[in-house]
Amino acid sequence: MATPWREHRKLRGRFHPQHPDDLEVLVHDGGPRTAGTAPELMWVRVAGMSDDAFLGTLLNAPKQLTSVAIGAEIMFVVPNGFEYPLRVTAQYLAERTKWQIHACSGCGLDELFDAPSLLIAKVFPNTPGEIEMFSALCGACGGAQVVQKIAPEPGSKSAGAPPWWKRWFRR
Repeated sequence: MATPWREHRKLRGRFHPQHPDDLEVLVHDGGPRTAGTAPELMWVRVAGMSDDAFLGTLLNAPKQLTSVAIGAEIMFVVPNGFEYPLRVTAQYLAERTKWQIHACSGCGLDELFDAPSLLIAKVFPNTPGEIEMFSALCGACGGAQVVQKIAPEPGSKSAGAPPWWKRWFRR
């Protein structure tokens, strides 16, 4: 059976020496604004990959997490310059290409624990228009992360409307 993840540049050197498909992943129920539990390091057996996202099965039971159980399938990514891979959701993966996530001021994590739309709905529930940039609490250390919408290509469908604050301050 082919196991291309064993040689993936982001996973190389992370596997357990006696179990070549198993590695530790930082698993969570969400970030500080959306979950009441702390993240946990859990063992995951990698079963598949797509580009830089991976699929695996949890090998141990969580101590306090409520969104996962032993044997659950999870997705994860490997953040740049961060010690552990990080659990993500399909919604997060779908949204992350539209946002630039600046590294945390505390630990350097350049990924979020929650999809940007979930954070925006939670933190800015009554803000009119689109949010173009916001700060988030890092799920790993509580530091500050800046999340900035990536500008659409000129001429694309999403390039038409000005940001909400420009609509309020037209001349």
